[in-house]
Amino acid sequence: MPEKHRNTFLQGLLSGDEKIIHTIYKKSLPAVIAFVKNNNGSYEDAEEIFQDALFQLTLRLKVRNFEIKSTFEGYLFTVCKNLWRKELNNRKKKVRNDGIIELVGEEVEHSSFILEQERWELFEEKIAQLSENCMQLLKEYFNKVPYDVIVSKFNYSSENVAFQRIFKCKKRLGELIKKDKRYQEL
Repeated sequence: MPEKHRNTFLQGLLSGDEKIIHTIYKKSLPAVIAFVKNNNGSYEDAEEIFQDALFQLTLRLKVRNFEIKSTFEGYLFTVCKNLWRKELNNRKKKVRNDGIIELVGEEVEHSSFILEQERWELFEEKIAQLSENCMQLLKEYFNKVPYDVIVSKFNYSSENVAFQRIFKCKKRLGELIKKDKRYQEL
């Protein structure tokens, strides 16, 4: 998608332009509904996540202007995916008791999301700067693929070799992240 369309969507979201927001819903909501429903959620969960993502993006635009390097739809989908995964993790951790009052304010939650999203974007940007081999290796590692499978897939001679290679790739990724000026802010 051309940069012009990304900016149009962002500005329309920021200004509350109903036509643009309707277009965003029409283009992006179906994919979010499918993702959430395929990952233990409902239609209502998907709508809530989608609305929260749009709110988060609007809030982030007001706080700090940022640039989307992919398509707007892709970026919005990633935000929704991250929000849904966070929600699933929170559901696992919560003890259900209607008598308990939530102490974390909505404002704090939105601020922490913005920070998490910026950290995630820095991470994705830096991982893309690694060699193809390191990117693939770390993808397997972060997806918790067992070392014996990694050894086989990458034709390493042993699990120790795979472990050392992953260690080097993680170290290089850490160095790239720490060199970025945004690291101290985040």
